[in-house]
Amino acid sequence: MKEINKKPGLDVSVVDDIPKILPVLPLRDNVIFPYMIFPVLVGREQSIRAANFALENSKYIFLVAQKKSNIEEPGLEDIFYEGTIAKIIQILKLPNGLMKILVDGIIQGKANSFSNNGNFFEADIEVILSETVEPRELNALIRQMTALFKNYVKTNKNIPPEAISAYENIVEPDRKVFYVAANISQSIETKQSILKEFSLKEQIYTLIKILTSEIDILKVEKEIESKVHENISKSQRKFIIQEQIRILQDELGEDEDASPEFQKLRDSIKQAKMPKNIEEKAIEELNKLKKIPQSSPESTVIRNYLDWMIEVPWSKKTKDNLDINNVRTILDEDHFGLDKPKERIVEHIAVLNLVKNMRGQILCFVGPPGVGKTSLGKSIARAIGRNFVRISLGGVRDEAEIRGHRRTYIGSMPGKILQSMKKAKTVNPVILLDEIDKMSMDFRGDPSSAMLEVLDPEQNHTFNDHYLDLDYDLSKVMFITTANVRYNIPLPLQDRMEIIELPGYLEPEKVEIAKRHIIPKQLKSHGLDKFDIQIQDSALTKLISEYTREAGVRNLEREVAGVFRKTARAIIADKSKAVLKNKKSFKLDDKKIEEFLGVPKFRKSVADKSPQIGSVIGLAWTAVGGELLTVDATIMNGAEKLTLTGQLGDVMQESAKAALSYIRSNAKILKLPANFHKGKEVHIHLPEGAIPKDGPSAGITMTMAMYSAFSGKEASNDVAMTGEITLRGKVLPIGGLNEKLLAAKRNGINTILIPFDNEKDLTEIKDSVKEGLNIIPIKTIEEALPILFKPNSNTTRKRSNAASRK
Repeated sequence: MKEINKKPGLDVSVVDDIPKILPVLPLRDNVIFPYMIFPVLVGREQSIRAANFALENSKYIFLVAQKKSNIEEPGLEDIFYEGTIAKIIQILKLPNGLMKILVDGIIQGKANSFSNNGNFFEADIEVILSETVEPRELNALIRQMTALFKNYVKTNKNIPPEAISAYENIVEPDRKVFYVAANISQSIETKQSILKEFSLKEQIYTLIKILTSEIDILKVEKEIESKVHENISKSQRKFIIQEQIRILQDELGEDEDASPEFQKLRDSIKQAKMPKNIEEKAIEELNKLKKIPQSSPESTVIRNYLDWMIEVPWSKKTKDNLDINNVRTILDEDHFGLDKPKERIVEHIAVLNLVKNMRGQILCFVGPPGVGKTSLGKSIARAIGRNFVRISLGGVRDEAEIRGHRRTYIGSMPGKILQSMKKAKTVNPVILLDEIDKMSMDFRGDPSSAMLEVLDPEQNHTFNDHYLDLDYDLSKVMFITTANVRYNIPLPLQDRMEIIELPGYLEPEKVEIAKRHIIPKQLKSHGLDKFDIQIQDSALTKLISEYTREAGVRNLEREVAGVFRKTARAIIADKSKAVLKNKKSFKLDDKKIEEFLGVPKFRKSVADKSPQIGSVIGLAWTAVGGELLTVDATIMNGAEKLTLTGQLGDVMQESAKAALSYIRSNAKILKLPANFHKGKEVHIHLPEGAIPKDGPSAGITMTMAMYSAFSGKEASNDVAMTGEITLRGKVLPIGGLNEKLLAAKRNGINTILIPFDNEKDLTEIKDSVKEGLNIIPIKTIEEALPILFKPNSNTTRKRSNAASRK
């Protein structure tokens, strides 16, 4: 056995009695140091055998720590080589099969090697005796360690103060070191680092580092705990004082508010000028709030409720500017065209001049996207001098979003209507309910039903929001709604509103809008207003007709912005500073437009006017305006069936079946053979199959296409038509007439067949739309035949299919 040096006070005979080979006892979650008497609980069979062997022989055992405490059966590679040579004092067997061993740490040791004899681990032990340290240096180190340990014990609540007394009774330096090491709260790895040092000097240095770091951490923890305790103490002190004030006020019979905060709330309630019954409700809630501790959740609920009652306007309103000339001027400044909506607004302002409080002021603007519905609402608010608030209803499917949530729910708040009133800060704003046709319903309720009360002039003066649970007067609000499609608005809602149609713009109107509004706006936003940028009328027309296909001007604005971005790049790319300094003039013509925007996206289509068999042009309405709808029909030998392609909806499929039934039942009148349909398969196709199509207005078009295919007559392709049909051959009225006429005019078709009942609608359509069009109202299908099939047309054209002649 190798000895480095003799420790002071250590009996040499004890060291000599320690066998060189000792049984090993792995410790799962502890490190035992020399000079410590410590109980060890043993449960593993291997450890029990090692303890029994040591007790029966020399009583010496080598205690080492496991590297990982979660390993149930450690191997030789799972234990440290440095440990403590201990002597077993007592073994106590417990009823549960465990063994409690009382061990006395004798001296620090190191295993040169481990082995497994089949029953337990054994180690070839080397006793570690520290080198002698110079007395003055040792004394300084011990003093430093002692001061840190005392500070550590005072700071750490988990170590009793008696540990300092026990420490001071120890004389030997190495005993002091191992006592401190045993009493610090550290991980196994940290404690093991002390046993890895074989020099007393290095062990003290290691302990000093550990104690210094631990004391810093404990100080930070103490500061955090102190701050938390201080905050809690303040809250408790405030609560106690408030309770004392409340009790004293109750004793004295005082009704004054307990704090400036409550007085401020009371003053705000008075200043809000609420109706008497609502003010009484607010005061009642305030008195309730005073009696509830601020730490109570109910206090926050009542406070939020009072804040909403105060912030919602009850009496404040703006003064209306009722000068109809001023109103018309502002509307004309902001929008070109839209004469009918403007007239309706001017009429409303005129009535307000005579009757100061008028109900029934709910307008609904219906039209394609981009025609100016939302911006018209803003202009109305600006013209009459009212505050403007927009509410987007697209995708709203919960009734509570309109009426609010009841106060019993966590996070409840008023609905969109009262939120908008708070934002407007007056009782008479203009509120725009945007996209009212996009609301839907689910298991949470139907928001469109909640809108019935909002938009009913006879009910909205007592609108009840679930959160406030009070009647709120909305009668002074000017509601304006917008929608793209009228038939998506529930009928009860339509009944409460005045529907004003906003048709799509003609090409000349788009040119004027671009000149007056879009181009100046985009020039400024792109920093080009300092330059002389000129867009020729022909270039603007090309931009509208070949790069956009819409009823409004939204895409036109995007394309203009694209042109100006390219223009700005061209200006900056010119390195000559004179260009920027002299404000060079730029002219944009047709070639520049195509150079900047590339190949035109749309072909300025003109319908193929050459007569064709089985091909007829119809007119369709879409959300972005009107479009031509070509219907192709062909007859083939085969099973007697009707095939429909082009992604047709149910209504359109039914129209095709009705058209075929009409032709079959009226074959004699239409001069078709009696069994013309025998052994024939009819196929009707509507091009652009990726786009869903539906509606009854293509009924007459499909009838004419099938008749042309059956009779072999060529249909004139300079005639377009629209109309729903019946089995008796009547042509019923349709919607979207303005958009359909625009589509025909845009595509160069001048003759249009419309239902007779739609003739009255022509008075509502601008003369600029009807100019140059030959609009022919018809009552029955038979009236359309001589117009579509000219008497001098080739009615005996040979069919290429030989089977058709049979």
